[in-house]
Amino acid sequence: MAEETQKPEAAAPAEEVVVEKPEVTEKEPQLPTPEPEPEVPEKPAAAVVEEKEAEVEAVEVEKPKVEEKESKISQSVSFKEETNIVGELPEAQKKALDELKQLIQESLNKHEFTAPSPPPPAKEEEKPVAAEKQEEDKEEEEKKEEKEKLAAAETVEEPKVETEEKAEVSEKVETEAHAPIEVKEEEKTPPPAEAPAAESVVETEVIEKVTAIDDDGTKTVEAIEESVVAVATPPAEKQEEASASKEAEAGVTTQSEEPKEAEVPPPPPPPEEVSIWGIPLLADERSDVILLKFLRARDFKVKDAFTMIKNTARWRKEFGIEGLLDEELGNELEKVVFMHGFDKEGHPVCYNVYGEFQNKELYQNTFADEEQRSKFLRWRIQFLEKSIRKLDFSPSGICTMVQVNDLKNSPGPGKKELRQATNQALNLLQDNYPEFAAKQVFINVPWWYLAFNRMISPFLTQRTKSKFVFAGPSKSAETLFRYIAPEQVPVQYGGLSREGEQEFTVADAVIEVTIKPATKHTVELPIIEKCHLVWELRVMGWDVNYGAEFVPSAEDGYTVIVSKTRKVAPADEAVISEGFKTGEPGKVVLTIDNQTSKKKKLLYRSKIKPYSD
Repeated sequence: MAEETQKPEAAAPAEEVVVEKPEVTEKEPQLPTPEPEPEVPEKPAAAVVEEKEAEVEAVEVEKPKVEEKESKISQSVSFKEETNIVGELPEAQKKALDELKQLIQESLNKHEFTAPSPPPPAKEEEKPVAAEKQEEDKEEEEKKEEKEKLAAAETVEEPKVETEEKAEVSEKVETEAHAPIEVKEEEKTPPPAEAPAAESVVETEVIEKVTAIDDDGTKTVEAIEESVVAVATPPAEKQEEASASKEAEAGVTTQSEEPKEAEVPPPPPPPEEVSIWGIPLLADERSDVILLKFLRARDFKVKDAFTMIKNTARWRKEFGIEGLLDEELGNELEKVVFMHGFDKEGHPVCYNVYGEFQNKELYQNTFADEEQRSKFLRWRIQFLEKSIRKLDFSPSGICTMVQVNDLKNSPGPGKKELRQATNQALNLLQDNYPEFAAKQVFINVPWWYLAFNRMISPFLTQRTKSKFVFAGPSKSAETLFRYIAPEQVPVQYGGLSREGEQEFTVADAVIEVTIKPATKHTVELPIIEKCHLVWELRVMGWDVNYGAEFVPSAEDGYTVIVSKTRKVAPADEAVISEGFKTGEPGKVVLTIDNQTSKKKKLLYRSKIKPYSD
């Protein structure tokens, strides 16, 4: 185990380093080489480096893949070899369980289990995206139009400025002849070139001087220059106002932020509590058993198991599982699916009898329309939930069931409504009830189902196929007895378990005997004292002769015929139950005469009761 744990730990950092390398090689040639010419020789070099790194990645990644395959094969040998005791798990599985617990704890802290799931349809999301794109296009077009208008306005203003400059030059020439002193003042003013506001001041001074010389010229020049000043001066004022407003806002924000910082933030909400099958996800050892079910269903891939748990929790809330347990859905289907007895390892056994749907009235009432099929699905989920609540989720307890599927007189694949309802139920069970089947035993299997199973077998995992058992009509009882004791098997399936008050219970063990062809077999039941002896027996397929008699221990005693020898046909009776009261010691001899050419399976049990008149 030490070697197995060390390998994935060494491979994990190697994968992280390899993943980071191509990111560096892609960013480095883009940033320092903006010119197109030097990029040409650099690209093949980067490609060579990436190819080498890719080869290293392939070599390094192949190693953990091989290890994963080996671990999967070891996990899927048989459900009997699996344990729910954390201390007995392999190190890799322990690590996966701890990682899953961390993910669940983080999700519970963030209340992600109760958060609404994102809307699945993507088409509805595309519509607002397209509308947003249209709005953005409109805004861009408006901005372009505004820019074009501003550009047109600037082109219109440029010739005006040129005419103004020409007028200023002519004016300066005239002022040099008439007022040279004022020209000196103009020469003094231009040096401080601070902003467009200074230029506007110079223009206004020129206007005043020109007005003193020519009245007609000044009027036109004043009108033009005043317009220029009106355009040039406001931005400076607006900038000052904007800066002042920004400072004021900054001051307001800082003042408003100061009390917020002083306030104590509210405490985070407590982690949410999520339970599945009545057990919290992170509570005790029982929680580990549930988490291991999800991990095994996803081959111990932590992220996949975590996603499955979240989806199951959301589905249970949407389906209303807790309220479903108290619903009254009738008992019309109690003969279709029922629990009866336990297997030899203590797993409860669930029987699914598809032949009951040969009843046309029951079929119509169950699958006639969508409402009826929905009711059947809710009934099936309710039945399973109640059965699961009876399981023992302790690490050493039994938390799986044996499913017996009776396909005798099954409607087959031709019944569309039954096929749809069955597929829907199977999908829900597969997605939300992982690892609850210890065995799937199919009995009375018709030929078409065996052909169907051969078709789907390549698509099933080795772990799943190891749980499947198929038996035809002649081998069904024998197959059931391999996993379930005869005293636990219902009478209709070859066992001795019957409903109602009976002389025997499941606590009374059954003895199995194989009778060879063309032979006579006797069973002796001893009687020591005065008592009441009772027994019951059945022969699979009967077609034998049966008789019973009492032989006293005393030599001078007389043999008493308890049951006359008679031929028992297969359809005569399932179980023979008889008894004999006696006041003297002796024995009861049961005789089974098999005159056929086939082996027969004899099942019998007996017990002594107190004598009463």
